[in-house]
Amino acid sequence: MAEFMTGLKRTHYCGELRASDIGKEVVLCGWVQRQRDLGQLIFIDLRDRTGIIQLAFDDTTDRTVFDKAFTVRSEYVLAAKGIVRERSAKSNKIPTGDIEIEVKELRILSESETTPFEIIDNCPTAELTRLKYRYLDLRRPELQKNIIFRHKVAKVTRDYFDENGFIELETPMLIKSTPEGARDFLVPSRIHKGSFYALPQSPQMYKQLCMVAGFDRYMQIARCFRDEDLRADRQPEFTQIDLEMSFVDMEDVLQIGEGYIKRLFKDVMNIDIPTPFPRYTYNEVMERFGSDKPDTRFGMEIFNISDEVKNTEFVVFKNALANGGSVRGITAKNAVKTYTRKEIDKLVEFVKGIGAKGLAWIRWTDDSISSSFAKFMSEDEMQAILTKAGAEKGDVVLIVADSDDTGAEKGDVVLIVADSDNNTVLSTLGAVRTECAKKLNIIKDSYNFLWVVKFPFFEYDKESGEWLAMDHPFTSPTDECMDKLDGNKGEVYAKAYDMVLNGIELSSGSIRITNPDLQKKMFEMLGLSDEEAYEKFGFLMDAFKFGAPPHGGMGIGLDRLVMQMLKAPTLRDVVLFPKVQNASEPMTNAPAGVDRQQLTDLGIEVISE
Repeated sequence: MAEFMTGLKRTHYCGELRASDIGKEVVLCGWVQRQRDLGQLIFIDLRDRTGIIQLAFDDTTDRTVFDKAFTVRSEYVLAAKGIVRERSAKSNKIPTGDIEIEVKELRILSESETTPFEIIDNCPTAELTRLKYRYLDLRRPELQKNIIFRHKVAKVTRDYFDENGFIELETPMLIKSTPEGARDFLVPSRIHKGSFYALPQSPQMYKQLCMVAGFDRYMQIARCFRDEDLRADRQPEFTQIDLEMSFVDMEDVLQIGEGYIKRLFKDVMNIDIPTPFPRYTYNEVMERFGSDKPDTRFGMEIFNISDEVKNTEFVVFKNALANGGSVRGITAKNAVKTYTRKEIDKLVEFVKGIGAKGLAWIRWTDDSISSSFAKFMSEDEMQAILTKAGAEKGDVVLIVADSDDTGAEKGDVVLIVADSDNNTVLSTLGAVRTECAKKLNIIKDSYNFLWVVKFPFFEYDKESGEWLAMDHPFTSPTDECMDKLDGNKGEVYAKAYDMVLNGIELSSGSIRITNPDLQKKMFEMLGLSDEEAYEKFGFLMDAFKFGAPPHGGMGIGLDRLVMQMLKAPTLRDVVLFPKVQNASEPMTNAPAGVDRQQLTDLGIEVISE
């Protein structure tokens, strides 16, 4: 039978008490981690969000209280009043292991059925089951620490930006659908039947309007929504630390971003992050790492052997070069024991799964050099590849050929990819580079921040045959590209920048276009007529007619940032009620059907496939 707390008021949290509190009378509240009945001695481990403390009941305990303790089971909710005393059998496993509570009064505030899984860290129960009972999963100390850590990150965030002159503003959640790169979540209007709101993918348009409105420095911890496929570092709804600044250039925005990260890591984790962050251009990171969000905690950089194999008769390399492509690879140092022929075959299947045609390789063992293409190469050509690959005995060289440099020696494994599409080669090697580093366990335990700058303004979409904006159409081209706008779109670069941490993109931002003539030109280059541009972005274009200050900003993914700081494997570990791979929520079974009347009110009919 549940009891009331009348007359009892919590004085301390369970995990706060220490030996210095011996002799104090305290009132604690929490959940039962476990009860141990030793006959004339009962111990109850009481848990709240700060930790665990032991409640003790012995032959000096009031018999009514002792008998009540006997009935207690795991996850019961208790209030206990007693005296802090020294623990006879101390434990170094918990911070409160030197003390216990001599209980004088005990109340059972709520009983619990047997839970579907034990509330412990490293719970072996399948994640889907734990997500179905997420409110129980969140009782686990590990997850509670993550969520409390996230709270601290949000607090430092607000403090930092407030101290730097930013004003926290709230932008609407029901907005007009505008093209921003991902699919919108749509909300039908009951009043305006046949019309829809969209949930914001970001507050992009509104924060720029805040600059026109004269707020000068805006920030918001904003909820954002994107209807796209999920992965470990992506949820359909996410939180973004959004900021915009007037009368600034790119340097000002990057300095604010670096200052924020430095302050955050110091205040929350007592870690000094060195600044300024290294900077790489987009082209540089693609050439060296095969990714626009490179992980620099390990080497294994990409090399180009197109010159070394330009006269080869090996048809894979020959065709790639003939079609304007390149032949590139990476060298996995001391990898020959890890990458046996069987493991290399798995890598070949891996690269085929991500769009490459195949993978060439060289293994340099103590006894010999073996390769998937050796019979097509002369001895001099093979030696030239090994030299460029920087390979040594024990290495594996992996090579991809594509249209778009290395040194190998005995002991190395060299992997090579060939293709007529340079993007395929670089992105394939980028993925292989990360896969190999994980397999070889060579990724350092560090926080490697960097900026990627000077992104292409346009990217070519093979399916549509059109040039699309890589970021959004309000990103400003770089100054040196202004006289190239009537030329090759592939040579136009943007004042855009990404913050990257350990292979994860944490933020994306840019300096915006505020010149109406330049904006019109960029719309034309994107194939938008004046009418189409005005239909999509007319409210912002109108605002820019009335004195728009130069401005720029960025959005930092709060969920991803917390995930990386904690080194959590997925976003689900730092989000209260996450979605699973198919964008559903097992606990509430969302999304779900609705009553026919609700659809009728909205003027919507569901067509079953």
